[in-house]
Amino acid sequence: MMQLDRTAATADIVREYSIGSVLSGGGSVPFPEASAKDWMKMVNDFQNGSLSSRLGIPMMYGIDAVHGHNNVYKATIFPHNVGLGATRDPELVKKIGAATALEVRATGIDYVFAPCIAVCRDPRWGRCFESYSEDPQLVEDMTSIIPGLQGDIPRGTPKGFPNVVGSDKVAACAKHYVGDGGTTKGINENNTRIDWNGLLKIHMPGYVRAINQGVATIMVSYSSWNGHKMHANHLLITRFLKGTLKFKGFVISDWQGIDRITTPPHKNYTYSVLKGVNAGIDMFMLPFNQTEFLDILTGLIENKFVSMNRINDAVRRILRVKFVMGLFEKPLADNRLVDELGAQAHRDLAREAVRKSLVLLKNGENADGPVLPLPRNSHRILVAGSHANNLGHQCGGWTIAWQGLSGNNITAGTTILNGVASAVNLTTQIVFNESPTAEFVKKGNFEYGIVVVGETPYAETFGDSLNLTIAEPGPSTITNVCGAIKCVVILVTGRPVTIEPYLNQIDALVAAWLPGSEGQGVADVLYGDYGFSGKLPRTWFKSVEQLPMNVGDRHYDPLFPFGFGLTTEPVESKKIIH
Repeated sequence: MMQLDRTAATADIVREYSIGSVLSGGGSVPFPEASAKDWMKMVNDFQNGSLSSRLGIPMMYGIDAVHGHNNVYKATIFPHNVGLGATRDPELVKKIGAATALEVRATGIDYVFAPCIAVCRDPRWGRCFESYSEDPQLVEDMTSIIPGLQGDIPRGTPKGFPNVVGSDKVAACAKHYVGDGGTTKGINENNTRIDWNGLLKIHMPGYVRAINQGVATIMVSYSSWNGHKMHANHLLITRFLKGTLKFKGFVISDWQGIDRITTPPHKNYTYSVLKGVNAGIDMFMLPFNQTEFLDILTGLIENKFVSMNRINDAVRRILRVKFVMGLFEKPLADNRLVDELGAQAHRDLAREAVRKSLVLLKNGENADGPVLPLPRNSHRILVAGSHANNLGHQCGGWTIAWQGLSGNNITAGTTILNGVASAVNLTTQIVFNESPTAEFVKKGNFEYGIVVVGETPYAETFGDSLNLTIAEPGPSTITNVCGAIKCVVILVTGRPVTIEPYLNQIDALVAAWLPGSEGQGVADVLYGDYGFSGKLPRTWFKSVEQLPMNVGDRHYDPLFPFGFGLTTEPVESKKIIH
């Protein structure tokens, strides 16, 4: 029932304590730039510890693969979920799940803490980019990633039964149960105030669909429902999830999730263990101290505060998932799939996802005609902005490090500037200036400018924002470029941001979300190899004072409504081969 982080685990600890699972937290790697084989060796070392334990039950190794195998150097980084929601393409998302499973298995890992099926109802939430949409139906549709990760559920499988088909698939984890996207003012880990019918209508449909698709595990949310901590909620975990919805996989806590039942965290750990176990949590992401949990839980059982029936339920569910995964037959990883990490086919798929995720919000004024697609054969163009040539910025949080990173050396990929350079004619002169002055732009004799600005990387609470503004020099770059020449502004953000004050200056506006490692997908659409087709998965507000504001609200007055997105047609052209 215990899951330890790799930094607190050894093969001996795994053997001695019969640890059920080991994980890599965000950015927790064997060493920087570790290869697939390096990862595999580490996982197999832990597994050999498990196999030499008293009962020889194999362990699972878990990792956050939330937009591809995002902890691992040179893995394919897909667009974050908000971008995938803009594609409106469940089949594409299923393929992304299958590609992610292959890359995860390439490193010997068999369990991913994905997908996040939160319904983000307030973009001020720092995890909003992990949510496919504010719309429960769209989130439900995108649970198609689960059969991508795990395989299609065989006909006749009992309701709620976990399903992982074959050694090229992984166990998935629907998270964070339930209501994590509905907290007051979007404050991470906070309180979601909503009645029972609202919870069922908005936040629960994705879980119903996930269970019907055989999801192996479900992670509990840090947040509360009407003041009741989810990690201590017997009604929602045991009675509703396991009882009413007939979920037969296992329920896992979030990272130190039971610690946070109390304020401050870990204040009364005995109380936290008691409430968490009796609420119905089966596996506990501790993640650093197995002896404290074990001693407390043993005492609670001996003193009849926790029943053996509850322990047997947890162990039975964990074993069921491990049997379904085929771990007893094939516990050790092999290197058969090692070449799948960062495979070209997966990068091509990610590039397709980028193209389909782009939402065209403005394309010239009626009198002037459309700006996009851009001409390839211009004499001289300007590319500007903090996000134009920064792979880390376009990947966002949960990339190599938990909070994400800046720069182009973090992993393998193509920046938006690289993409533009490969899309235009060889004779076109590209001038890149990250933060040009107005004077520089006026004197530059540019035919047009491409401005790429947005949010710097963040994850979880560090991304909570009450103002949702683009940090400087982003606004200055927009003003300096768009005030002087024809301009296209590309927003690299995890959510809608304040843009209305600059809108009149901007000739064309594109929401590119957090596109990941394949920035060339942006240029593919800017230059007309493909048309714009993405639709807003979220309402775009005029000002933060309107928030929360979601489609269907009585006082709905957006800058761009949910589902908005202009379209363009691809143009016939002879591509220049570089």
